[in-house]
Amino acid sequence: MGLAVALLTLVLDQASKLYTFFIFDLPVKEPVALGPLVNLIVVWNRGISYGLFQQSTEFGRWMLIVVSIIASIGLTVWITRTRGKVLAASLGLIVGGAIGNVIDRLLYGAVFDFIQLHAGTYSWYVFNVADAAIVAGVLGLLYDSFFLEKRRAR
Repeated sequence: MGLAVALLTLVLDQASKLYTFFIFDLPVKEPVALGPLVNLIVVWNRGISYGLFQQSTEFGRWMLIVVSIIASIGLTVWITRTRGKVLAASLGLIVGGAIGNVIDRLLYGAVFDFIQLHAGTYSWYVFNVADAAIVAGVLGLLYDSFFLEKRRAR
């Protein structure tokens, strides 16, 4: 199940990015208001989540790619060894999101983020489907660790 979630996450992430950038042509139309708190804008993220650890060199970009690939391999091995459905799905969300962002780094040199959450002039976060999947996956891991692991131990 976890591998299916990873594949679905990867497909949804890449499809949303390709559509938004190349078909919808967001770079020409930005900003596009989707509601009072959500805009579509173009941000090229050269770091990790929340724009941390911005990389301005090719070495830094490749280090993020290598670390993401190694983490994805490790998490995929974990997926194949777990019996917990929530755990497998959570790991799948993280792996699919990580691979989606690796593809961006390989193709474009940075991750294409385009969903902006804001309140008035305060912008909280610009992200993509991969980022949302990674966050959901981490929340699922926490839920599994704090609640479901105790049930399985009994």
